[in-house]
Amino acid sequence: MTPDIFYVEDDTDYAFFMQNAVQEVKETLNLSIVEDGKEALEKLQAFADTKTKPKLILLDLNLPGLSGLDLLKFIRDIPYLKSVPVILFSTSDHPDDVKASIEFGANAYLTKPDGYDNLLKCVHSVHDFWFNQHLRLN
Repeated sequence: MTPDIFYVEDDTDYAFFMQNAVQEVKETLNLSIVEDGKEALEKLQAFADTKTKPKLILLDLNLPGLSGLDLLKFIRDIPYLKSVPVILFSTSDHPDDVKASIEFGANAYLTKPDGYDNLLKCVHSVHDFWFNQHLRLN
């Protein structure tokens, strides 16, 4: 099954909270979590090979294997996946990280919120914009 959201996150605790928040926001959303950049690239290439794709990709910036930025470059070089929105989702709020992410083709950059309630609000906002407003326009 192709996920609605493909999330690349090496922090298993944060991934667990994200899974819960996504289910709380919309129970029917399918979230797939991969823990490192190389595995993510393999799965994304498999999506392209089978002509399936997630509706949204969330990338942590600091990943083992391939960084989020390196993975973003690869995603933007896979023609079938170019249209998939990619959000960099990181603990870093450094302007250089934000700038590089946008320059490499990210659709947005979000700093990971502290605490579950703030994460839930963030997931609500992402869902409202990228699934309700954005997808309706495209």
